[in-house]
Amino acid sequence: MAAINYDNELRRAGANSTQGWRRLAFLAQRHMLGTIGLFFMVLFVWAAAFADLISRYDPLSVDSAHALAHPDMRHWMGTDSFGRDVWSRIIHGARISLAVGIGSTALGSLFGVSIGLASGYLSGWVDLVFQRVTDILQALPLLVLALIMTAALGPTLPNVIIAIAIPLIPTVARVIRANTLALRELPFVEAAKSIGMSETRIALRHVLPNTLAPLIVLATAQLGSTILTEASLSFLGLGIPEPYPSWGRMLSESAAEYVRTAPWLVIFPGIAISLAVFGTNLFGDALRDILDPRQRG
Repeated sequence: MAAINYDNELRRAGANSTQGWRRLAFLAQRHMLGTIGLFFMVLFVWAAAFADLISRYDPLSVDSAHALAHPDMRHWMGTDSFGRDVWSRIIHGARISLAVGIGSTALGSLFGVSIGLASGYLSGWVDLVFQRVTDILQALPLLVLALIMTAALGPTLPNVIIAIAIPLIPTVARVIRANTLALRELPFVEAAKSIGMSETRIALRHVLPNTLAPLIVLATAQLGSTILTEASLSFLGLGIPEPYPSWGRMLSESAAEYVRTAPWLVIFPGIAISLAVFGTNLFGDALRDILDPRQRG
């Protein structure tokens, strides 16, 4: 009898696994652009994780004898003015871009969720104070505020993450506040209050989990903008300092002086930035369609 039950459990597990793969295949076919975006995201994450294995040279090593070498079998994407391999620098630059993108998005989302949840659920003077602070932060565009923060804090990796995370807080806070205002009026919140559950427990256990779907979509969409902002800061000389490889810094070093004589110094970092932002935006749009019931057919 036990053997029969075990066989039945195996069949159910196999059927559930098959249904899961079929559902993933259906979603991939229906959201083809989102699948392409996910492919680019996975590709960059894989490149960043295994950069030491797939890069052919040390991205920081200088080889003056092969400075500005054209792309060939030895240097797939050529070399820069210091003889550094462009392929290796782009691969290792993926680590910088992902670290800044994920770090700043996570940090901005953490503070944004805290402010939005407290503002929407507690209301009153708390909502008034938090909304005026977010209005002040939203008065400046993302890049301008990031420039101000980076100039004040200094061009280091942790400071760049903080500088880009701060302008993200108001957007996240607004989205979470709007969802919290709608959720706190629903019957399940009133039921939790009627049994004597504390306000903090209601907010964290019942309201917060129901705001995660729009938060995931928003964070995915913001990931591309943070990567682009980091590249812009590095291009202007306020991002990741030398000698660390950064896509924006690579463009800054070569755009004006070598765009005609060594165009590969501009083309390949530009393609890397474009594909990273393009992939995250496509995946974010598809994720919004999947998680939003109003978008389902």
